[in-house]
Amino acid sequence: MTTPTNATAPTNATTPTNATTPTNATAHAGTTAPARPSAINYSRTTATATRVLRQLRHDPRTIALMILIPCLMLVLLRYVFDGSARTFDSIGASLLGIFPLITMFLVTSIATLRERTSGTLERLLAMPLGKGDLIAGYALAFGAVAVVQSALATGLAVWFLGLDVTGSPWLLLLVALLDALLGTALGLFVSAFAASEFQAVQFMPAVIFPQLLLCGLFTARSTMHPVLEALSDVLPMSYAVDGMNEVLKHTDMTTNFVRDAFIVAGCALLVLALGAATLRRRTA
Repeated sequence: MTTPTNATAPTNATTPTNATTPTNATAHAGTTAPARPSAINYSRTTATATRVLRQLRHDPRTIALMILIPCLMLVLLRYVFDGSARTFDSIGASLLGIFPLITMFLVTSIATLRERTSGTLERLLAMPLGKGDLIAGYALAFGAVAVVQSALATGLAVWFLGLDVTGSPWLLLLVALLDALLGTALGLFVSAFAASEFQAVQFMPAVIFPQLLLCGLFTARSTMHPVLEALSDVLPMSYAVDGMNEVLKHTDMTTNFVRDAFIVAGCALLVLALGAATLRRRTA
């Protein structure tokens, strides 16, 4: 008789589909991975430095390489030029900065690479430890060793081997320390590109030897070919040698010395920043 077909059949009127069903808005609200620390933290950095120093304490051969070898090289150089004291005075101060740079580069590159290949670096970076903390911790630890190394080498050269300097020996110590820190920074940087300890050693001819030839140790940079002179102007070891020569010739701290010291320190900080940027967990 009277059949109400669709009069009272609320089909989709009261079925809110997406009104109260938070699909993707809050589904992943608490599942985001914690961000890695970006700023360098003092406690994490000092903890890393303490760990590295503790490892070095149990490795007497590495300590001997970093601290004693530059001193032995200076003694050997002094008696090579035993009949020509002026020759030792002219190049002894330069080598006082070059020897720490070379030894710190070699030891740091191999030590950092060993941490990566052994898996230690991967475990450290799995913790709340930023790359900046790791690089700064290594730099702080090896920098402490560099202070001891530079102090011993400078004291030996000036007070026992008779190195004749016009300026203050403390300025020689400052440049030697900056050179050692630069070698540390270069070693940390190149270790990211080596797959074995042998490859880390192979970087020495590519990174250190060109600077050694062009730094002005063997001949004045102004007498070189213009292309080589321009290349030496961008190498940090050139300014380390220039800074040492400023101490040899002047009694007071000169403007050129301040410029050279700032350039070496700036290069060390720049290379440390590059080392943090290129740091990888594992060597492929």
